[in-house]
Amino acid sequence: MAKPIIPVFYSCDEIFLKYCMVSLYSLLKNAKEDCTYLIYILHTDISPEKQDEFIDRLENIGLSVSYDVCFEDVTENLNLIEHEFPLRDYYSKTTYYRLLISDMHPEHDKVIYIDADTIVQGDISALYDEDISDYYLGACHEQVMVKIREYGDYVEQCLGISRHNFFNAGVLLINCAEFRSRQILHRFLEELHAYDFVVTQDEDYLNLITKDHVKFFDQRWNTELFQEPDYPVEEAKILHYVMFSKPWHYKDCLCGDIYLSYAKETPVFPDIEASLREYSEEARSRDNEAAERLLKTAIRETEREDNYLKRLNRDKRAKDRVEIVKKIEEFERDGRFFEDVEDDPPTKPLLPDDIDYLHKTLAQKIKTKVAFAQAHKVVDKLIKNKQLIIKDMKGIENFQNLDSGAVITCNHFNAFDSFIIQLVYEAAKQKKRTFYRVIREGNYTSFPGFYGFLMRNCNTLPLSSDIRTMRKFFEATNTVLKNGHFVLVYPEQSMWWNYRKPKPLKNGAFIFSAKSGVPVLPCFITMRDTETLGEDGFPIQEYTVHISKPIYPDKSLPYKKQSDQLRKENYRIWKEIYEREYQMPLSYTTIDMPDLDTLK
Repeated sequence: MAKPIIPVFYSCDEIFLKYCMVSLYSLLKNAKEDCTYLIYILHTDISPEKQDEFIDRLENIGLSVSYDVCFEDVTENLNLIEHEFPLRDYYSKTTYYRLLISDMHPEHDKVIYIDADTIVQGDISALYDEDISDYYLGACHEQVMVKIREYGDYVEQCLGISRHNFFNAGVLLINCAEFRSRQILHRFLEELHAYDFVVTQDEDYLNLITKDHVKFFDQRWNTELFQEPDYPVEEAKILHYVMFSKPWHYKDCLCGDIYLSYAKETPVFPDIEASLREYSEEARSRDNEAAERLLKTAIRETEREDNYLKRLNRDKRAKDRVEIVKKIEEFERDGRFFEDVEDDPPTKPLLPDDIDYLHKTLAQKIKTKVAFAQAHKVVDKLIKNKQLIIKDMKGIENFQNLDSGAVITCNHFNAFDSFIIQLVYEAAKQKKRTFYRVIREGNYTSFPGFYGFLMRNCNTLPLSSDIRTMRKFFEATNTVLKNGHFVLVYPEQSMWWNYRKPKPLKNGAFIFSAKSGVPVLPCFITMRDTETLGEDGFPIQEYTVHISKPIYPDKSLPYKKQSDQLRKENYRIWKEIYEREYQMPLSYTTIDMPDLDTLK
């Protein structure tokens, strides 16, 4: 039986070849022996003599794993793409190499790309075995962006990517099938000539193009050694000597002893020693100047009035949506979580005689039937036109298994998110129980036209500024829940357009649960950018609904403590989903963050 083949790509020039030898040796030394490792070294200038010498010297080490080394000159491929777009002369040619792999090798659906300034301490086959079928690539978080404020500000304010969701491109597991089908190389070249990223160059472009389609691995697969890692260095699967402090130049380089221990076992160690001896103070000074210059470049790009994100917002995005995004940033910073960022329609009070909450009359029942039929036509059309994209409903069994009424909670980020939960309810096939939704007073009394008709007739339970109407509201909600039906409540209270974080929660939904003696069913919708832009110039979102296990009130506690407990548990569940699905910690920019445990 043939051994599984693992394709691994390096890129380097003739000068860097000796360092590539050390990295490759460490990779093969620690690799699992029941695989064959197909090693490609991409280049444009390595002579045949140097290639033969490299292969011979590696073979003489006597490694026990099965491998094959192939040097691949990419000059012709660079020339081919230059016919479409002129390449930037001020970027190193190796900048483009990793973008070429998927098109150069249609026989591979998945490959590893690794920089040559690395030491592989773990079994590389374990990285290759990671499932990235739903992603464009897999990588590790770029720690420079996370830990150095100026670089984090740069990616957030210039590229529009969270510092916690920016990856380092030095170790990649590339889904070549997706790269080809999504034409990543072509899109890279288009972006290359739309804007000049001069901080991390191709890493910036790659992060921009693959945003929301990256699987983040444990940081140990790319331990960047510009500072001490947050875990014992022995646990690192790959050590990455990023930035300017290289172990073949600096004797005091962090973890340089590990690098040298591998180098000593290779034929290139005398060359490594010579590099250490010969690296001058002048060269070290140039490194320091380059580091300072790069940091200043990041600051300058962030402050530019025509940087990428500012230009995008000015030229291609709807001004009202850009202002809403800015307003959300302002509200989060100020801790105004319970305020809407968009103006509600003018509101007139909903009086007790204005509403039949439970739609007891025949006329109301007919209107409800018509409203749902019309609403479904709208939603079905949105789905057909890919303006509303629901990728998955995870945990639908938690809805299906409910044998009582329940308060359904959900994050609130656009006017159609209640229809998404409606579709979840329909998918759960709970037809014997009715799905209701709580809405604002103004949406019921003042929303005009067709959508106003839907607001008033799709089993809605409107709030009211009139205390008498609110008594009817509470009675109706309690009746609905005790009769085994479902009520959707937005405990965040406010709607923030496309806001991904869970906001602090109000207690109302959980009081309903405690007083009616029914569980809370926490739902949280995550989203990711698609490649399709909406009419507003922002990417259309693709939604995944996460339906968690129901939370039951502790009837041994007073109502207030029951509702507090339910609220805290609901928030904990949402936070857990957010951090798992977005692969980043939940944090807020709020200057004076309220105590989430004491909110009511």
